[in-house]
Amino acid sequence: MLNSLPRVVRGFSEVEWLVVDDGSEDGTADVALAAGADHVVRHVRNQGLARAFETGLATALDAGADVIVNTDADNQYCADDIHLLTAPIIAGRAEIVVGERPISSMPHFSPIKKALQRIGSAVVRVVSKTNVRDATSGFRGISRSAAQRMHVFNDYTYTLETIIQAGQNAIAIESIPIRVNEPTRESRLVKSTFSYTRLSLGTIFRIFVIYRPFWFFSFLSMVFATPGILLGIRFLLHYITGRGQGMVQSLILATMLIGVGFLLFVVGLLADLIASNRRLLERTNIELKEIRDRLSKSVVRK
Repeated sequence: MLNSLPRVVRGFSEVEWLVVDDGSEDGTADVALAAGADHVVRHVRNQGLARAFETGLATALDAGADVIVNTDADNQYCADDIHLLTAPIIAGRAEIVVGERPISSMPHFSPIKKALQRIGSAVVRVVSKTNVRDATSGFRGISRSAAQRMHVFNDYTYTLETIIQAGQNAIAIESIPIRVNEPTRESRLVKSTFSYTRLSLGTIFRIFVIYRPFWFFSFLSMVFATPGILLGIRFLLHYITGRGQGMVQSLILATMLIGVGFLLFVVGLLADLIASNRRLLERTNIELKEIRDRLSKSVVRK
């Protein structure tokens, strides 16, 4: 894998390799150093893809990286296309560039996985208001300023969440078609189709709850309140015409449904307030990172 990575990329005076060993037991750190990795960070125990990604970003930023390119350890992505990810960043068109895989022509992706990839990417486009076609791709170029503004809450994966954050924070993001290599081993992140389906649906659900809470709970509120209102209208019509006797059950059910709908609406309002506070905290964290970055640069100059 490391042997395929370039040491020279157009537009950069220096290219360094950083490997994150997420608590592996196969000597990954030693192999990486022997293969020429400039930086190796090791988690004592496995923390998952999202935490490994965060560790990689933080370490790269501390090392002074201007642009960070993220790729997977299974050699899925063609390293010769790294310059495609960095070119829009150098040109100033984008701060994040996502490599778009030819998913429809990848034979090792099952029909269910392809369908979930399309659904997940469509959900992310709606929530983030971006035009990323392959939201689950981990092959990405990230500018320093964009990396400083990223926060991953999901323990399973960072791919969807970071795109949504980019859209919400007005970070310029672009998709670039890239090539993929033939698989060399089974994915260690995806244990089975059922596991992938469960985790993907759970991630999509969390995206709506975290990033579109008012919309999500308002929709659920209408699901319950609408039949309740219709049942209430039906009862009133029968009551006015003198045929309301024996329909108390409908009135009770209507009251319960409207009550649940109202409670879900209130939950949506509260969740939206919490989401607003989270965004404020994120901005504060970003500003603190930028201040620390400026201070460190001023110290280096002195």
